[in-house]
Amino acid sequence: MDRMNKDLLDKLILFTATGFGLGRAPVAPGTFGTLAALPLVWIMALLNPLHTGFFLICLVLAAISIANRAEILMGQKDPGAIVIDEMAGYCVTLSLVVPGPVSIGAGFLAFRCFDILKPWPVRYFEKKYSGGAGVVLDDIMAGVMAAVVLKILNLTGLL
Repeated sequence: MDRMNKDLLDKLILFTATGFGLGRAPVAPGTFGTLAALPLVWIMALLNPLHTGFFLICLVLAAISIANRAEILMGQKDPGAIVIDEMAGYCVTLSLVVPGPVSIGAGFLAFRCFDILKPWPVRYFEKKYSGGAGVVLDDIMAGVMAAVVLKILNLTGLL
C-alpha cells in the first residue's frame, strides 16, 4: 500500500474510532460518542433478529480492530477519544428491545451507568484484555448488562 493510501486509511480509522469526531468532545467524550451509535441503532431496528445478531458480531469485531489500530496511531492505551467501543456497547444495549424514544433514553442511561461505574464483570473485561479487545469488551459487557435491564423493564411493562 502506498503512503498516500495508508495515510488516508489511518485518517478513516481515526475518524471512525472517534465516533465521527464526537469522541473528541472536550468533556464527556464517551457520552457524546455513545450518541454516534444512534444511526446504527436505527439500522438494527430494520433488521430481523438473525440479521441483528450478525450485525452485532460484525460491529464488535470491526470495533476491536479499529480500536486496536487507533490506539497505535494515537500512541495511548485506551484514549478517551476512542468511542467506537461505546457505539458498539450501546448497540448491544438496544438489541433486545424495539428502539423508541423511551427505550433509547433508558438504554442510554443504563449503558452509561454500567460503563462509568464498571461493576463486575465489566471491570473484569477492562483489566483482563489489552489492545482493541481491552478497549471494546468492557463496553460490550456494559451493553449486555444494560440490555438485560431494558428487557426486564420491557417484560414487566415499565418500558
